[in-house]
Amino acid sequence: MASTEDTQPEDRTGRGAEGDRRAQLLDAAVEFVADHGIADLSLRRLGAAIGVSHRMLIHYFGTKERLLVEIVRTSERRQRELLSRLRLEPGLSPADAARLLWRRLTDPRLAGQERLFFEIYGHALRGRPEAVPLLDGLVTDWLEPLVAAEVAAGADPDAARSRARLGLATVRGLLLDLLATGDRAGVDAAMEEFLRLYYGSD
Repeated sequence: MASTEDTQPEDRTGRGAEGDRRAQLLDAAVEFVADHGIADLSLRRLGAAIGVSHRMLIHYFGTKERLLVEIVRTSERRQRELLSRLRLEPGLSPADAARLLWRRLTDPRLAGQERLFFEIYGHALRGRPEAVPLLDGLVTDWLEPLVAAEVAAGADPDAARSRARLGLATVRGLLLDLLATGDRAGVDAAMEEFLRLYYGSD
């Protein structure tokens, strides 16, 4: 009989007490990683920090890497939600909304989350089974709202999709640059130049 660690976790993303508890634990895990990073992170340490046993984390998420994938997905979803809120701010231009999101993404307190993103991304690209699910929607989940915003502003749908993909790739590339070099001034300047080219004189 397979051990608990080897058993595939059930789908607990639906409604009800199980789904609610899983969501609560995931939110707590995201906050812990944001505050403390992932150095020496274990299910035991994480569980103790958020008030549950490591076995309970295994029950809901299966393995550490599956939990890390869910943390990345949740962080990405929160970033998309933040961008959507910024775009609805009265008097805030698209370029200024992008600047505010960039400041959030490059907040030094979120460096651990950004490192985790690229680490799990690399595992997924190498075909590690527990990380591969991260690739599902990793680009398209961002493209759809970005394209919708461009089209609403009058852009051609095909051009909007290309622009959205370019914007997403640029942000992720500059985030990787920042983590690799620590050159905040240089990366910020590059982002400003990109926004100038992307939005014109805005």
